[in-house]
Amino acid sequence: MNLKHVLLASTAVVAMASCQNNANKTEEKKAEEIKLIDLANLDTTVSPGENFFLYANGGWLKTNEIPGDQTRWGSFNQLIENNQNKLRGLLDEAAAKKDAAKGSAEQKVGDLYRSAMDTVAINKAGIAPMNPLLARIDAITDANGVMKEIAAMQTQGLSELFGMAIGPDDKNVTKLIPQFYQGGIGLPDRDYYTKTDAATAEIREAYKKYQVELLKLMGLDEATATKDAAEIYKLEETLAKASMTRVEMRDPYKLYNKFSIDGAMKATPGVDWKTLFADLKIGSQDSLIIATTNFFKEVGKQLKATPVDVWKKYLKFHAVNDMTPYLSSNFDELHFGFYGKTVSGQKEQKPRWKRTLGVVDGALGDLVGKMYVDKHFKPEAKERMMELVNNLQQTYGERIDRLDWMSDSTKKKAHAKLNTFMKKIGYPDKWKDYSKLEIVGNDYVKNILATSAFEYDYTISKLGRPVDKTEWQMTPPTVNAYYNPAFNEIVFPAGILQFPFFDGNADDAINYGGIGGVIGHEMTHGFDDQGRQYAADGNLQDWWGPLDAKNFNEKAAVVIKQYNDFTILDSVHVNGELTLGENLADLGGLAIAYEAFKKTKQGKSEEKIDGFTPDQRFFLSWAQVWRAKSTDKEARLRINTDPHSPSEARCNGPLSNMPEFYKAFNVKEGDKMWRPESERAKVW
Repeated sequence: MNLKHVLLASTAVVAMASCQNNANKTEEKKAEEIKLIDLANLDTTVSPGENFFLYANGGWLKTNEIPGDQTRWGSFNQLIENNQNKLRGLLDEAAAKKDAAKGSAEQKVGDLYRSAMDTVAINKAGIAPMNPLLARIDAITDANGVMKEIAAMQTQGLSELFGMAIGPDDKNVTKLIPQFYQGGIGLPDRDYYTKTDAATAEIREAYKKYQVELLKLMGLDEATATKDAAEIYKLEETLAKASMTRVEMRDPYKLYNKFSIDGAMKATPGVDWKTLFADLKIGSQDSLIIATTNFFKEVGKQLKATPVDVWKKYLKFHAVNDMTPYLSSNFDELHFGFYGKTVSGQKEQKPRWKRTLGVVDGALGDLVGKMYVDKHFKPEAKERMMELVNNLQQTYGERIDRLDWMSDSTKKKAHAKLNTFMKKIGYPDKWKDYSKLEIVGNDYVKNILATSAFEYDYTISKLGRPVDKTEWQMTPPTVNAYYNPAFNEIVFPAGILQFPFFDGNADDAINYGGIGGVIGHEMTHGFDDQGRQYAADGNLQDWWGPLDAKNFNEKAAVVIKQYNDFTILDSVHVNGELTLGENLADLGGLAIAYEAFKKTKQGKSEEKIDGFTPDQRFFLSWAQVWRAKSTDKEARLRINTDPHSPSEARCNGPLSNMPEFYKAFNVKEGDKMWRPESERAKVW
């Protein structure tokens, strides 16, 4: 699936893995033992009207440190840790079955996990597992050979130079089409090659040193490594400058550049798409989408302008760089030293079992997911979630009817889109077939390349077949959710359907303030600045009246301005344009969840629990979902690359626009959370 279609609900990372015997007892707490609103987490020295994020979470922030193996710590991360504890038990169990039937789920999962944990064999192998690939690169003699090798690496799952996906054609979503994106750089974003502030410059210089050190590990002497690194960096810099910014890539029309093969050859001179298609195993296709056309124009230029020997150095560096986490410890530790410590501020590596669990989930997600669901996901949770989703969907429709800025004709089309949401909860109805994938128990790199090649072939095999809308883009244990405009679907994996988001035994205020806000968030993605451009059938199509679109853009501009004013580290501003979609989703999602909550028995009452009214518990539940702290470096990285706002802004931003919040906590004019009515954002 085209990754641009996956609009995430949060900054959460994929949830994987699990702790051992004693830890399993800890996470098996009964719902009544969970403190749904833990008073110790509050900081009552802060007024709710001054900073609700700190009021609701300040006690926790003061007493919790970011663990050394993390760059961010909060509610999401704690839930991820709990899931890791569950999953580690499952994987340990599978790995212990050394006599599992060949081809069984236990054999594949157990052998992949075991091979990843066998550091003795991995360290003994060193870089040797990469030698066949490096020898292929050494044999390249011309520019045609460069592209042929890049294609070969793509089929092995190494996305060198560019990204490729097989996804629905945005303007004809019943058909799948090859889609190509910019790539080819080693820094986190193209802006790291161009920005001049001190923090970015420091990371840029550290990356140049990292390149030299990695080349030395690959066998080069200091002088040669220094020279080669400079040439590699120069090529990366050229590619970065030809790349689109993340804000530009938020416009789906800018990314929809459809060509015939001949048209692509003319649009990007120097790139032989006919040969490339054949080498990528997609030779029967007659059209493609080049999302970032200028980037591929530059690729065509550089295939002629950059010496073949430099291309060979570039490919060898990036192939090894991509594989360092799977190689011997000297490669792995060097990679962590730059990408973990320098870029993100992570003090120490996560334990190997945690890193390995992420690999196994990514490679064998449905096998691991079924194990997880069978043991840890209750059917009644799915039923309760569907009830919540339906309640919010109905409420959303009522809010559409009351909009004063949208015409009746456009409202009808908005209803059509809302009413055709595909709802996926917990786990897929159909599990992926891994029967063609062979996993061994004693060769980690071989397994990594095998799983990557399997996934590539699996994806390519979809071409020419009907679009399969039953597929999921996240695995069941994932602590996250997403909206996919091509399928017009909202998806909630089992992993997120746990406290603090959801608890089957919790009062409605907790569930509506937690998972209710997430449900509303995903629904609103269908109507944010990107999602609104897709019709009910999933096609990229303008279904808005001109005045409706104008009104929407004016309201969105208010949201952009509000979030531009949020800062981190005292002076670094949130990018309101980059984060617009997520901010709109937070704003709409919370408002919809609140209105749906007010229809419940508890929502209509004033009965206090632990000293808080139902409305106060609703807003406290929302705030504790976003409880988190980050290293300074991680915070800067996310400002540059993450379409989600920082946690404090995600909590306080929507609340500052809700009069219901003002009433619940007696927020008055003059308080920092208070906005004049004329400056409040209200879209959906």
